[in-house]
Amino acid sequence: MILGFGFGDPIQSIVMLLVTSLISYAVFRSIRAIGHGKQDPLIEREKRRQFYYEQRERAREYAREFNLTDEEIEKRLDEEFR
Repeated sequence: MILGFGFGDPIQSIVMLLVTSLISYAVFRSIRAIGHGKQDPLIEREKRRQFYYEQRERAREYAREFNLTDEEIEKRLDEEFR
């Protein structure tokens, strides 16, 4: 979010708008950096890569476990309701 204020003659108000906008932007970036913490983009990329590989492997495991034919589904239902 960028805030800017300017009043007075046109040149002075434009300069004031630019200066206050830059100050607002700098404050916004510094607050954002504090909240997120500065991390190495390569480390963050590797963390995300590992997360997606783990999720894909979980999906494969579930696909192997639940890839059932209609007969197998009926058999499991019969076993569960006995």
